Amino acid sequence: MNIFIHEFKSYLKSVVIWSFSIFMIILVYLAAFYSIADDMAMMDDLLSSFPEELLLAFGMTNLNFTSILGMYGLVFLFCQICLAIQAANYGISLVSIEEREFTADFLLAKPVGRGKIMTVKLLAALAALTVTNLSVWVSSFFVINFLNDGPPIENKPLVMLLASIVVFQLFFLTVGLLISLLMKRVRSVTPLSMALAFGMYVVSAFGGMLGDDTIDVISPFKHFEPNAILTNTAYDPLVLISIAAILIAVPTSYLLYTKRNIHSAV
Repeated sequence: MNIFIHEFKSYLKSVVIWSFSIFMIILVYLAAFYSIADDMAMMDDLLSSFPEELLLAFGMTNLNFTSILGMYGLVFLFCQICLAIQAANYGISLVSIEEREFTADFLLAKPVGRGKIMTVKLLAALAALTVTNLSVWVSSFFVINFLNDGPPIENKPLVMLLASIVVFQLFFLTVGLLISLLMKRVRSVTPLSMALAFGMYVVSAFGGMLGDDTIDVISPFKHFEPNAILTNTAYDPLVLISIAAILIAVPTSYLLYTKRNIHSAV
């Protein structure tokens, strides 16, 4: 319990920053889009002038700017990038922080097995991500209902989109953890977490631009396309790839951590 409290407290500042940042993204972008709602014809003409490949890359195909929920589909993509960086950051730093700061020997000297240490650390990271997740739910419903002056929105598509955050976060958390354990030593977390998050986004974008489904099929940004979920009110079967990656990454990480040669301070 002491380990959990210590780990969770270490995430609090980060959680507040990410939660507030995502709230501001939702508020500012939706307010900006909604302010031009009367010029939708001009917006449609502008979008039609862009190459289709570019629209595919940025998830701007089949957008419905006549409703605030359609606008939210585009805004949510920026939220996904933030959520991916945060989760990847937590995953990569989960066990590497002790090695990087040479405090692993102190932690492992406690009468607690490595498996339990990993479990408690994962639970603390999941608790922190859950707080961020809840803040996205609250921010989304608050801003959408605050700005919406048209017909009441349909809640089911929005709920399905927000529910996808759990698997989306778990993918980057567990894959980030696995990457950190496959490396001999993690010297800096931020470049790796941003590379993982933006790398998956670029893979999804280039797959759409090239029209090659074999490329973007590995990216959770493709598995959880906001506009597709809002339009179809259903998840893409590719979601199973994200779930499979999580189910592989977790036991593999446990195995690698129990056998890992931990560097000490001396």
